[in-house]
Amino acid sequence: MKNDQQDYGGSMSAVQYHYDVSREFYSLWLDESLTYSSALWEGEDDTLAAAQQRKIDHHLSEARVARATSLLDIGCGWGALVRKASAFPALERIVGLTLSEDQADQVRGFAIPKIEVRLESWTQHKPDQPYDSIISVGAFEHFAKPEDSREVKISTYRDFFSTCAGWLTPGGRLSLQTFVYGTMRNEEASEFINEEIFPAADLPRLEEIAAAIDGVMEMTYLVNHRLHYARTYDAWARNLRRRRDEAVRLVGEEVTERYERYLKQTSIGFYTGKIGLLRISLRPTDRGVSVLAKI
Repeated sequence: MKNDQQDYGGSMSAVQYHYDVSREFYSLWLDESLTYSSALWEGEDDTLAAAQQRKIDHHLSEARVARATSLLDIGCGWGALVRKASAFPALERIVGLTLSEDQADQVRGFAIPKIEVRLESWTQHKPDQPYDSIISVGAFEHFAKPEDSREVKISTYRDFFSTCAGWLTPGGRLSLQTFVYGTMRNEEASEFINEEIFPAADLPRLEEIAAAIDGVMEMTYLVNHRLHYARTYDAWARNLRRRRDEAVRLVGEEVTERYERYLKQTSIGFYTGKIGLLRISLRPTDRGVSVLAKI
């Protein structure tokens, strides 16, 4: 393994810089499942915990995990999705990939025999068998770097989609969730976010994703849920504000202030449409599968 993984699977040091701040710190403002991505909200009285479980259920459904025997979670976080997936009786093998030591430790702590967590990127992953379902939530944003040209980004994304297509069994599905640029141009991206929050990462554009999947995967579902992510960031900010004294004791004033600024600024970006949140379902093209498998 490369010490810093300076490939398009993501930089290990950059990922650990953000996600390994402290699990205790994140637990102050995330929901109890430690789900660190946009929730899927319903109604004004919805709770963060319920909305996060609904989001997980969405991806499990879109990836057809109920009929799967194997699942790959690329960027598994602290394991909320793989843990919930393990309850499916037919699912025999679950693999979670992360570049965060802390997240890997959390998933190992579940001690669920059918779940295997690996500290590696998708570019390093060498599966022994194909998967029926693949899910990736919040990892795609880390695949490209700010200095990459449009052509390089599309090539990187195409490699990812081609790799996933090759890993899927006939009838298999990929469910993806990612930040994207909206009305904001790349050069208008926040220097603070790029340097202090998510270093060595750049957002995709929908047209780059569309170009990357052309002839490789077919998009079967697409929605921009940017307001769902704005509401999620608002919920996180309220939680952090309520437990601010504990946060400062854990990570210090400087880190706490940095995250307060990040949560507020990102929420505004979603509200104004400068950035978006895509949930996408895909299936490989040109595969010899039955008519029923294609539906």
